[in-house]
Amino acid sequence: MAHIFADLHNHTTASDGDFSPGDLVALAAGMGIKVLGVTDHDTLDGLEAALDAGKIQGVEVFPGVEISVRFKRAFFTGTLHVLTYFSSAMLKDSGFVTRFKTLLAGGRGERLVRARIEKINEVFGPGGESPLLSRDLTFEEIAAYSDNVSRRHFAMALAERLGISDKDTITRIIGNDSPAYLPSGVDLEQVKGFIKSEPVVAVLAHPAAGSFPGEGHYKEVLPPLEIVTRLLSEVLDAGVKGLEVHYPGHSPEHQVLLLSWAEKYDLLVTGGSDCHDSAKRPLGTAGVNEQEFKRLRQMVLCEEKKNR
Repeated sequence: MAHIFADLHNHTTASDGDFSPGDLVALAAGMGIKVLGVTDHDTLDGLEAALDAGKIQGVEVFPGVEISVRFKRAFFTGTLHVLTYFSSAMLKDSGFVTRFKTLLAGGRGERLVRARIEKINEVFGPGGESPLLSRDLTFEEIAAYSDNVSRRHFAMALAERLGISDKDTITRIIGNDSPAYLPSGVDLEQVKGFIKSEPVVAVLAHPAAGSFPGEGHYKEVLPPLEIVTRLLSEVLDAGVKGLEVHYPGHSPEHQVLLLSWAEKYDLLVTGGSDCHDSAKRPLGTAGVNEQEFKRLRQMVLCEEKKNR
């Protein structure tokens, strides 16, 4: 990208990012980013702090949530991610916030974490079918990392608590192809109901990252492009109005393909760094220009007006 006006996909300590909301906003201000999307996984918890910091730093914080949408099909068991943007004014609407939190609560939480741990121990524990762990993994070890556990926290626990340094072994234990894998997220039908009834604009996150030809952070956990292509009509039918085209894990060829999809289906074009830290997934590596951002913001404002 020649110029990043808005970096629309980033994470804070509210989910699995290394930066607090305030620190992330300050970092964006230092880079000259005008608009920062704060889109933590399945939570709204970091948004108020980010918006407050944005006012101080002179950065427009554009609120969103990256919703995990789960699938269990014959051809695909796993999750797609949907970036769901809305007006900051909606955070003052207690009904909206409650309905959003209720939706998200079905996709993650302690119950899912405990079920995943039980399955990992059953398959890969010392007495399991394919023993790879020196001892059973515990809930306390995972929960110590975050109140909003993601796959990254499982990977950290396997490396730091159980001494598994080999990345391929970790992927074998927690990747989509693992016999112990249980997908997180909300069913597509539930997400569809929410998108259609609430003042939000939904965008399919990193559609081609699962087929990135080089080193990619999501390649082992996101489906390849063929699967996304197969699910695309269902996702669009659920009310998704945009595609995240500009993304560090998209090859130039994939970006061209996604732009053709956006044109064919009249979809918004968005982009973001998917920042989680300062080294492997830093801020400011992808985003959109001012014109692309204004189109998104206009659609968000239209949804808000319809809701009044």
